Amino acid sequence: MTKRIALGTVQFGLPYGIANRTGQLELSEAAAILAYARSCGVDTVDTAIAYGDSEQCLGEIGVQGWHVISKLPAMPSACNNVAAWVEESVNASLERLAVPRLYGLLLHRPRQLLGEHGQALYEAMLTLKRREVVEKIGVSVYGPDELDALWSSFRLDLVQAPFNVFDRRLAASGWLKRLHDAGAEVHTRSVFLQGLLLAAAADRPAKFRRWQPLWDAWHRWLKEQRLSALEACLGFVLSHPEIERVVVGVDNLAQLRQIIAHAGSAARTAPDVLSCDDLELIDPSSWGIA
Repeated sequence: MTKRIALGTVQFGLPYGIANRTGQLELSEAAAILAYARSCGVDTVDTAIAYGDSEQCLGEIGVQGWHVISKLPAMPSACNNVAAWVEESVNASLERLAVPRLYGLLLHRPRQLLGEHGQALYEAMLTLKRREVVEKIGVSVYGPDELDALWSSFRLDLVQAPFNVFDRRLAASGWLKRLHDAGAEVHTRSVFLQGLLLAAAADRPAKFRRWQPLWDAWHRWLKEQRLSALEACLGFVLSHPEIERVVVGVDNLAQLRQIIAHAGSAARTAPDVLSCDDLELIDPSSWGIA
C-alpha cells in the first residue's frame, strides 16, 4: 500500500492548509520527509508552479529518480503564443526541479481547455509528450463535473481529483471507474480534507459548526469501529483499487511516519450517511481561507 502514497509538496513552498500550525517547511525538514518517504517505497512527488518555492525546494534537495508531477498555472489572458508559454513554463520548472523530464504535467485550470486557446494549449502539452519532456499529460480538477465537459474532446493520461470519506463525487459520478477503464491514471488528493477529518471537535474552526450533525456521525462511527480518523480516512480511499496514487501533504516528518504506518491498514467502507455533496464543506476553495 505504501507505493500508492504520493507526497504532496505544497507545504514545501507555502504555509498551506487549514490545520497547518507550523507554516512553510524548513529545507532540512523537507529533506528529511523526502528521504523517509523514499526509504518506505514512495516514488511520486506532486508539486506545481503555483506552490511558491516548492519546485525550487525539491530541486535543492534532489528528486532525481522520482516520478515528479507538476502543474501549469492559469494561462495569462494576454498570452499571444501559447506553445511558447507552455514550453517556457515547463523548462523553468525543470530547471528549478533539476530534473530532465516530468512524469506528469497537469493543468491547474483545466477549464481553459474549453476556451479560445484551449486546443493550442492541449497541442502544446501533447508536443512535450511526443518529445518525451513529459511522460503523461492531464488535469487537476476540483470536481468530476469538469470531466463531463473535457473528456469527449481531450485524451487525458492522468487525472487528479479530490476524494475522501465525505467527498465521494468521483466514485458516485461514475468517473472513477470510467477513468480507470479508459486507461487513465487516477490520483486523488484531500484524503484528510486539509486535516479537518483528523481534527478533534475542539480544534475545528467555528465556521464548520453548521455541519455539526455530520461531524457527530463521523466521530460516532469512528468510536463504534474503534478506528482512528487517520486509519479510517486512508482505509476508505485505499479500498478503491482504481486509484493509482493518493497524494498526501504533511507539515512535519512525524505526520508522514503516522501516514506510512497506517497505509497498510485494512480496507474500510464507510456508511453513506457520511457522504456529503455540500461544496461549501467539501471544496476547500470555497472556504475563503484555502
